[in-house]
Amino acid sequence: MTDRLRIDRLLPAEVRRAARSWLGPGDIDDRIARVAWSVLVEPGDGVAGQLIARHGPAAALEAIAGADADSADIRAAADRWRPRWDAGLVAGAIDAAARRGCSFVVAGDDGWPTGLDDLGPHAPVGLWIRGDAAVLTSASVAIVGARAATPYGEHVAGSLASDLSADGFTVVSGAAYGIDGAAHGSALAAGGRTAAFVAGGADRVYPSGHANLLQQIAASGAVVAECPPGTTPTRWRFLARNRNIAAATRGTVVVEAGARSGSINTAGHAGTLGRPLGAVPGPVTSSTSSGCHRLLREYDAVCVTCAADVRELVGAGTDPQPLVYDSPDAIRVGDALSRRPRTLDDLARRSGLAPDDVAAVLGLLALEGRAEARADGWVGAS
Repeated sequence: MTDRLRIDRLLPAEVRRAARSWLGPGDIDDRIARVAWSVLVEPGDGVAGQLIARHGPAAALEAIAGADADSADIRAAADRWRPRWDAGLVAGAIDAAARRGCSFVVAGDDGWPTGLDDLGPHAPVGLWIRGDAAVLTSASVAIVGARAATPYGEHVAGSLASDLSADGFTVVSGAAYGIDGAAHGSALAAGGRTAAFVAGGADRVYPSGHANLLQQIAASGAVVAECPPGTTPTRWRFLARNRNIAAATRGTVVVEAGARSGSINTAGHAGTLGRPLGAVPGPVTSSTSSGCHRLLREYDAVCVTCAADVRELVGAGTDPQPLVYDSPDAIRVGDALSRRPRTLDDLARRSGLAPDDVAAVLGLLALEGRAEARADGWVGAS
């Protein structure tokens, strides 16, 4: 390779000066190098991640530019990066981001979700964000599921998102139709925060039917991309995007998912990362819930039925309350009570219990407000 991407030649001086205010504080060479890596590589490129971890982004870029490839893996990687080895693409990405209101956040920035660091060499080299990056650092939960969702699934996703938003959680999803859209929309309707991790550029409207939704998310939350502005979503990028959803959040809840759903891929990343994983059960006859049932059966997912389950899943709930149930004696005395007053002896005869035992049970029921003593006997209060 030539040295066209050496940092000191990567951008003309006037472009570097214009980019400085957009790129924010920090080492300008480091940040420009990360932009360049974002242009060069596909999401999750582990070879690039290892090089950056070993040398730093700028030195790693210059090492490749100088053909300093010390392994077959790096030489092979350089071959796949070569078609994008163009400083004009880097300048174009910065210009497009600045014009379209996108910021670029890297590890160590205030807006960087530190959970992404658990991805190691497969972590994004940076994030392109349309909106407020700060929402990515708040307590968050991923709610994901099928595009071809049922009304039941959309109702559950919306209910979870609304209640979790009220509890202060940021709801994270992928902006797709179905469960994703229901989660984002309900979080917004509840006045909460939501973030959408997308598979293309943060400026791309995809799917087209969610143009208004994406605009609302960007206005009060964040649309987040690993790829530069203008990048087209592809199947691979959708799958790679899923690891970021799992890593950036405290836990993942799958509401509906078919056996081969992309949401199962997100759940797999959550499991690999050791993140809490929940799944919402559905009708056993529904193919749309078959993936959730598999997660519950084979992958130790926690059964989720409400927001309280999610809070407990991610360690933000109250201590589980003991099950409350009536003793057999309480049931028998309760059956014997009526709206008409009955004496202790009458209740003993009807319940088949000794009068002393009936008196003890009545005392407990009275404390719970379920029985009331009157001058002519006892009545049921509920």
